[in-house]
Amino acid sequence: MTLPTPYYDVDGITIYHGDCRDILPYLPERSIDMIFTDPPYGHNNNNGDLISKWEAVLGRGDYVPERDNRPIANDGVEANELFEHFIDIAIPVLKNEGSCCCCCGGGGPDPMFARWSLVLDEKLNFMQMVIWDKGPMGMGWRYRRSYETVLVAYKGKSCKWYDTSKKIENIIRPNKYFAPKIIPSKDQHPTEKPIGLPKHFIQLHSQGEDTILDPFMGSGTTLVAAKQLGRKAIGIEIEEKYCEIAVKRLGQGVLPL
Repeated sequence: MTLPTPYYDVDGITIYHGDCRDILPYLPERSIDMIFTDPPYGHNNNNGDLISKWEAVLGRGDYVPERDNRPIANDGVEANELFEHFIDIAIPVLKNEGSCCCCCGGGGPDPMFARWSLVLDEKLNFMQMVIWDKGPMGMGWRYRRSYETVLVAYKGKSCKWYDTSKKIENIIRPNKYFAPKIIPSKDQHPTEKPIGLPKHFIQLHSQGEDTILDPFMGSGTTLVAAKQLGRKAIGIEIEEKYCEIAVKRLGQGVLPL
């Protein structure tokens, strides 16, 4: 097998429609400068049946906010195995000193971020868990989740770093340049992130026309951020409807830096 025909390939931005496990092995070795991605966390938070069950059992209508039933592919118990497999096949395509930044939820009774940080430390070099302060009020009950984590690891003996101050907090706080969480509409991916989130990391860990990879592309936020920053990018998405949304977003032009 070889790489499939791209779903989209314009001005250094490429999209493949498919499972990243089928595509990553055919990307050229050491062709990627940085990975920024948001894999499924395995919580099935967008499974309408699960939401209804929680509300019925607990009698708590506010335990999970009302949302439409749009399950995410591989968002069940298979997510752990998927993540480990993804890291294994991503390592060969990542350049030495290249970073891997993975969004990873915000705690709760099934702490995926704890498991995945150990996976990254075993297979790469774990650097930091960055906290993204999304602002109040998050999902959950009692301790409501108002943050998510981004796990940062790197390949090799050191990590590419392009902030000269070297004084970047490991907490990203909402400000006028960086919007807090998105409440997705039915026309958006159910876990869409603000463009400022991938931009923050892309600016720290890449430069010039470096190539950014997002193997769980969703509706293309990472690719839009990369395009706005003048980077090249490759996105892989298993659901075609989100590939279509990404193409539309990429066609809306580039904001001035």
